[in-house]
Amino acid sequence: MGSIIATILALLPYLFSLYQSVPETKEWDTFLFTYHSGYFENARTAMWILTGKLVPLLLILIWFFTNRHWWYHSLLVPIAMYIYQIIVVFYDEQYLDEFQLIYMIPVMAIVIPSIYLIRARIFNKINEASKSLEELEEEFMITPKTFWEKIKQYF
Repeated sequence: MGSIIATILALLPYLFSLYQSVPETKEWDTFLFTYHSGYFENARTAMWILTGKLVPLLLILIWFFTNRHWWYHSLLVPIAMYIYQIIVVFYDEQYLDEFQLIYMIPVMAIVIPSIYLIRARIFNKINEASKSLEELEEEFMITPKTFWEKIKQYF
């Protein structure tokens, strides 16, 4: 698993510059699909914006799935934000990165209180026991054995 993550991280500069191979035309024909830029000036601009959203999303997803701290669920907020921004790139005719806070409220309404409750449980245990903060973090850590168990843990 570590080798796969290291390979993805090593390929990120290449993945970020993939938009440069897209032609500067309104319509981009490939053997898999035809992309019409619509709202954007050309297909290269649209792919530049898309890679600017996908690369940070990929980095945050790697961080989320490899993080061992109790606060890792807070990473769901920027993950949801980037997913919303990617959807807006393709399906919306509004300006990018506008009004996203309204759509983030349901995600934040779940994530923020749950993180606060976990934090409160940790500090209650600190006051009751003689364990260190690191030992309590390890106690609250969920460590699934397989990749699919890790995916199921979040849903």
